[in-house]
Order: sequence, then structure tokens, then C-alpha cells
Amino acid sequence: MEKIDDHLKPSHSVSAGAATEKWEEVSTGIRTAETMLRVAPVGLCVAALVIMLKDSQTNEYGEVSYSNLTAFRYLVHANGICAGYSLLSAAIAAMPGSSSTMPRVWTIFCLDQILTYVVLAAGAVSTEVLYLAYKGDDAITWSDACSSFGSFCHKATASVIITFVVVCFYVVLSLISSYKLFTRFDPPATVDSNKNVEVAVFGS
Repeated sequence: MEKIDDHLKPSHSVSAGAATEKWEEVSTGIRTAETMLRVAPVGLCVAALVIMLKDSQTNEYGEVSYSNLTAFRYLVHANGICAGYSLLSAAIAAMPGSSSTMPRVWTIFCLDQILTYVVLAAGAVSTEVLYLAYKGDDAITWSDACSSFGSFCHKATASVIITFVVVCFYVVLSLISSYKLFTRFDPPATVDSNKNVEVAVFGS
């Protein structure tokens, strides 16, 4: 029995080595695409942030600024955080072996999911504010504001559109990070004490 086991060990090592080499070849292409996808949102987030920061208008009807609206302030903060994270994650993704450890891959996966929803929420709530600014609300006798502050609304609209483009990038990045996680590593397993067998957590 010992001879048979010794004979089988090299074959397992060869197969594991071949699998690792195959993964590295695929990983190189994924790493390049991922790095580019992570760099792109940096400029977009900064553009959306700057446009909104400079969004203010004064005329005979009064003065309005992005800082007067909580939704727009949230959009500025969300884009600032997203730009910083995108730059940092792009640097990490560009490094060889960036997906070699499970904790690192899990961390990137979770942060990608969080950032996607943070930026999506910023775009969604800002869109709602813009809709009210353009259309008003007759139920509460709230007239539209964009007829009086057209320049302000146009800049805010541009910032929101750019924010949704960033969301699209992060949806793709979330798919890539999930692919890297679930194809590179097996799901954690727990031991069923009654049957004394391992059961994958994802299947429970």
C-alpha cells in the first residue's frame, strides 16, 4: 500500500502544477483587463465630482448650489471614495500574484460589491432629485426648479450620467472579482458531526 501511495504522489503533483500554470496563463489576461477597468473609473469619478462641486447658479430667482441638496453631497463623497478605491485596487490588480491568497481575493470581491452599491445609490437618489427638479410635484405644490436654474440642472445631470457609467464599470469588475474568487478557490467546508462528512457551505 505504501508503494502505491508513493507512486501516486508524483502524478498528483504534476496535475496540480499543470493546473497552476493554466490558471496563471488565464490570470495574466484577466489581470490586464481588470487593471484597465479599474483605472478608467478614476477619471470618470473625478470628472463627476468636479462637475458637481462647481455646480452652482445665481440669478434673479435666487441662488442654488449642490451643497444645498443632501443627495448631491452624497454623490460627491461617493465619487471621491470610488476614485480613491479604484486607484488603489488598480495598483493591487496590476501586481503579479495579486489573486494568490484567498483573504486578498475575498477582500477585493467584498469591496467591489460595496462600492458598486454605494455608487449606484448615489446615482439613484440624485436621479430622483433631478426628476423632481425637472418635473416638480403637483401633489405638494412643488413647482419645477430647472426652468429657473437650467444651468444648474444641466451640470447635475451630466454628473449623474457619468456616475452611472462608473456603475457599469463596477458591475463588470464585480463579475471579474467573483469569477476570480469562485474559480480559483473552493468554497469553505464544514464538517457534519452526525455523518462525519464535509459539506460545502454554499450548498448548505
